[in-house]
Amino acid sequence: MGANLVIEGLKFMVLGMTTVFLFLMLMIFVLNIISKVVKKYFPPKKLKPILARRGRATTPKTSDDNAVVAAIVASIQEFKKQK
Repeated sequence: MGANLVIEGLKFMVLGMTTVFLFLMLMIFVLNIISKVVKKYFPPKKLKPILARRGRATTPKTSDDNAVVAAIVASIQEFKKQK
């Protein structure tokens, strides 16, 4: 009786692990196909290089960049005040 329950438990374990393994393999296969389709029909855009050879910006700073820098500096100063 007890050995029969152990064998049944092992059967369910193997069935469950096989099901999970097959599902994961199917998911990887489908994701690879989706990745290839997306790359084919929606190629990544070319980005402009941000830094030149000497580490300087290739484009002049805009007002948005200045606003971001000002916000970062202000938040760092406020954080240091709280310590």
